[in-house]
Amino acid sequence: MKTMFLATFFISLALLSCLAISITASPSIPAVFAFGDSTVDPGNNNGLTTIFRGDHPPYGRDFQTHIPSGRFSNGKLSTDYLVSNLGIKDFLPAYLDASVTDAALTSGVSFASGGSGLDEATATLNGVLSMEAQLNYFDEAMRRIEMSFGKNRSEELVRKALFVVSVGTNDVVFNLYGVIPSAFQRSASSYHDLLIQRLGSFIQSLYDRGARKFGVAGLPPVGCLPLQISIGSFMPSAHMLQRFCVDQQNVDSQAYNLKLQRLLSTLQYSLPDSRMVYFGIYDTMIDMITNPFKYGFQETFQGCCGTGLFEIGPLCVVGMPTCPDASKYIFWDSMHPTQAAYLAISNQYAQSVLHLN
Repeated sequence: MKTMFLATFFISLALLSCLAISITASPSIPAVFAFGDSTVDPGNNNGLTTIFRGDHPPYGRDFQTHIPSGRFSNGKLSTDYLVSNLGIKDFLPAYLDASVTDAALTSGVSFASGGSGLDEATATLNGVLSMEAQLNYFDEAMRRIEMSFGKNRSEELVRKALFVVSVGTNDVVFNLYGVIPSAFQRSASSYHDLLIQRLGSFIQSLYDRGARKFGVAGLPPVGCLPLQISIGSFMPSAHMLQRFCVDQQNVDSQAYNLKLQRLLSTLQYSLPDSRMVYFGIYDTMIDMITNPFKYGFQETFQGCCGTGLFEIGPLCVVGMPTCPDASKYIFWDSMHPTQAAYLAISNQYAQSVLHLN
C-alpha cells in the first residue's frame, strides 16, 4: 500500500510539473487580476474592521514566510499556484498590500475580499469589500499603471491579462441558507438567477474596461463544507447528529454551476474577442472528498484548525489545537481548503487556462 501511494504521489508531481512547463511556455498571459471572496483573497481584508480576517496565527502556518499574510488557508491559494505555473511570479499579492509597487501591478494582483459576494447584502453584512468596491480599486490600479508606464501599456496589459472571478459561496451560505431576512422568501433557483445576473454585469463591466480573458469559478460542493455539515447535523433528518454532506445544498450548487456555464457561453458569443473558461471546482472537490487517498488526504469532513467543525476567522486563533500535518486534510478551517487542496484545485484551473492560449 505504501509503495503504491508513493508511486501515485510522484506520478502526480510529474504530471503537475509537465503541466506547469506547458503553460509557462506560452507568454500570452502576462498578468492575473483576481476578484471575489476569500478563495482568492491574499490579504485585502487585513486593514478592514471585520471579523473576516486571516492575518493572525495559525493562518499562514505553512506559507513560505510562515507569517499570516491574510490568506484564509495554512499556505498558498489556487491563484498563487496559477501565477507560478504561468511563469509570472511566485504568488499573487493583495492590491491593498502597501508593499505592492506600480511595477508589481503590471504582473497582477488580487482585489478580492474574504466574506464578499455578488449580493451587496453579503459584503454589507460582513463589513468587507463589495464587488463594486473591488472594481473601483481595479480602476485605481489601472490609473497607477497608466501614469507610470503610459496608456498603451495599460490597455495592452488589460487586453492580455487573465481575469479570475471566484465568488458566490458566501452568498448562498449566509443568505440562501443563512440569517439575512431579505433572503428568507427566495427559492434557491430565483436566488441563483439574481447572482448570475449580477455576475454577468460584473464581467460586462470588466469587458468594457478592456478585459478579454476570463476564468470564472463555480460553486464548490457547499453541502460538504465542514461548517455546513456541522449545522446540518443538528437539523431534523435521517442523518441527525451524524456528519454527512447536506445533499440538497450540493444539488443547489450543481444547479447554479449549470446556469453559470450557460452564462459564460452566452457572454463569449455576445462579447467580441472574449474568451471565457469555467473553473469547475465542484467536481475536483467532490473527487477529493470521495477519493481522499488519491490525493494523499486522510480527513475530509472537518478542518485542521481546532475541532474543525465550526472554527473560522476569529474562532481559528492561537491557542486552538491544530492538526500536525495539514496536507492530510482537505479543509484548513470549517470553510476553507488547505494549501494541499488548493494545489489540486489549481491543477484544474491550469488545464482550463490552456484553452485561452
